[in-house]
Amino acid sequence: MIIGIDHAFSFPVSYLRHHGLTDWDAFLDDFVAHWPTDRPDAHVDDFRRGNLRSGDARALRLCERWTAAAKSVFQFDVQGSVAKSTHAGLPWLRALRRTAAGLHCWPFDGFDVPQDCSVLAEVYPSLLRRRYPQAGLKPDEQDAFAIAAWLADMDRRDAFPRYFEPPLQPDEIEVALSEGWILGVT
Repeated sequence: MIIGIDHAFSFPVSYLRHHGLTDWDAFLDDFVAHWPTDRPDAHVDDFRRGNLRSGDARALRLCERWTAAAKSVFQFDVQGSVAKSTHAGLPWLRALRRTAAGLHCWPFDGFDVPQDCSVLAEVYPSLLRRRYPQAGLKPDEQDAFAIAAWLADMDRRDAFPRYFEPPLQPDEIEVALSEGWILGVT
């Protein structure tokens, strides 16, 4: 099984280095300590004011620099931003990582995906929204439909190996293993 989630899975490497975070698990633990958005009745906005882990709204991950319209994970309150969904979702990724057996969090667990694992990957519906139009759907419904249709289409075509190995240089691979990557960005 493959699951695509429409929010960032990590932050730019500049942020990680600034806070001495050396791997994804350390990042997730640190994030939850400063943004406990998984608490009952918690909202992202409850933790924004004065938060020492807010980041620079101009900072982009490598995969965001490879796309035309992706925004910074720190850019809140603008059309098309993923900052709130990222900040709300990261604690849940940590929980899934800790409890779901056989889950491969791509690319943090490696770009090569073992056959016997389910995959959790970051997706970006804007890349696919027009590829799979469905009349009568609201924008968020269209995004979910497009991602599901694309994942099913790539499975039928046996095309995932191409997308699980984006054309990155060795130094870029190291960055992507820390920052994450958007499945489908090549």
